[in-house]
Amino acid sequence: MLSVLSRFDRRRTLKGGAAVTVVLGLLLWWVLPLGESSPTGTLTFSTGVRNGVYQRYGERLEAALAKDMPEVSITLQTSEGSQQNIERVATGKADFTIATADAVANFMQNGRPGAQRLRACARLYDDYIQLVVPRDSDVQTVADLKGKRVGVGQPGSGVRLVADRLMSAADLDPAKSITPVPVGIDTMPARLANGTLDAFFWSGGLPTNAVQELSERLPIRLVPLEDPLIARLQAVGGSTRYYRSAVMPADAYLNAQQGQAVPTVAVANLLVTTDRTDPAMTEAFTRTVIDSRDRIGREVHSAQVVDLRTAIYTDPLPLHEGAGRYYRSVKP
Repeated sequence: MLSVLSRFDRRRTLKGGAAVTVVLGLLLWWVLPLGESSPTGTLTFSTGVRNGVYQRYGERLEAALAKDMPEVSITLQTSEGSQQNIERVATGKADFTIATADAVANFMQNGRPGAQRLRACARLYDDYIQLVVPRDSDVQTVADLKGKRVGVGQPGSGVRLVADRLMSAADLDPAKSITPVPVGIDTMPARLANGTLDAFFWSGGLPTNAVQELSERLPIRLVPLEDPLIARLQAVGGSTRYYRSAVMPADAYLNAQQGQAVPTVAVANLLVTTDRTDPAMTEAFTRTVIDSRDRIGREVHSAQVVDLRTAIYTDPLPLHEGAGRYYRSVKP
């Protein structure tokens, strides 16, 4: 009798286990698209200068990616900025990065190695060009920088590219009319505070923490960048067509702006990879970027303006196949 009951219990257990397996299989089929699995492998994300927006954004995005792609090992790599970022991705030293559209276009127009392999995943947020001086400075325009010690960004940065162009548009020689100091946002505020810089250029999302913190301990202001300077900048042609007139809202830096909006130049940031990157990896990466906007935006304000409706406008780069797949999947 006991042996009969034992065989019955075993059969019931096996049937129950089979039923659970079927249910789990159906759930997985429902959750995961047919034939698709979570990406695996490693990727390197080239960010930017410590304390800059690229780096802060990259750190928050890394956490979101780790949650969404648990089988992918992610490495963040600090950099001098957009120009170095593009070079790294184009030559296979990094898999993904953020870079300004003007830096991307400049890299392509110069026929740099790997330029034709570059692809975009999304248009992110705009960088605003910020020319920062002490509040009592006599600098009222870019032309007034003549003879000054000016922080212009590191050689591989996007700010270096636009700072040199703005000074040239103001009839200044970036190498001779000023004393150029090739440092980044990680050290420029301290140098302005201790008097070893008279001004510095910065290109970043609003607000940039380093500028915000400087404004809270030192009286500073932002020099307006407006026509005809912007018209002369754009007239150069080529990659300068990616610059547009913009206005920094009066509340971007309350202490520095004292209730005044400041005219300036803006340029779009792109999330960049290459055609070498696996489409499934790119699709998942792009999905996380869009889905994590609000979470990241609570700590990095710039991320709040990442918008599904404008993300596909990635000129001068074509969309990566995987990114295109993602946008098609969420199309209403």
